[in-house]
Amino acid sequence: PKFINYLGHPMQGSIAGFIQIQNDPSGRSLPFSWSKPYRNSRLKALAWSAAYSTYFEIGFPFSEAAMGNLGVDKNRQTQQGIVDLVITPTLGLGWLVSEDLIDSYIVDRFERSHPGKVGQALIRSALNPTRSFSNLMRFKPPWHRDGRHLGAQRSDVLKTAMHLDGK
Repeated sequence: PKFINYLGHPMQGSIAGFIQIQNDPSGRSLPFSWSKPYRNSRLKALAWSAAYSTYFEIGFPFSEAAMGNLGVDKNRQTQQGIVDLVITPTLGLGWLVSEDLIDSYIVDRFERSHPGKVGQALIRSALNPTRSFSNLMRFKPPWHRDGRHLGAQRSDVLKTAMHLDGK
């Protein structure tokens, strides 16, 4: 169904990408930017998402194909195809970068004007659903951000980071 292929699969691709980013010390706390480190980090996430998606579809022994889903429906019409292998990582990257943009421009602005931790946790979780789910996958609360705590302004975090770098 189109709902699964064009909404569910990109969300899965974004979640896989965020899992890779969370395990990459150099990209973990990078906010959205046009910088080379940010682009490289997100390209690594794209590669991981593509590998994960391909394995999920056709890998052995724990893939859809290995468990009997051969990609055909009851009328023997092919269902699996390029959508599963291409759309998942590429639209997943788009979803992931969109959540980075939302986090940098909407969530951050909200956090600066609303210091309450409950409101910050809710807005972080609601506006970044795939990041929130990937946080749960690593046993962190959905609103967790590496290098950014609830109640802290981004400028406070940047000052701390600059102090740690010796600047």
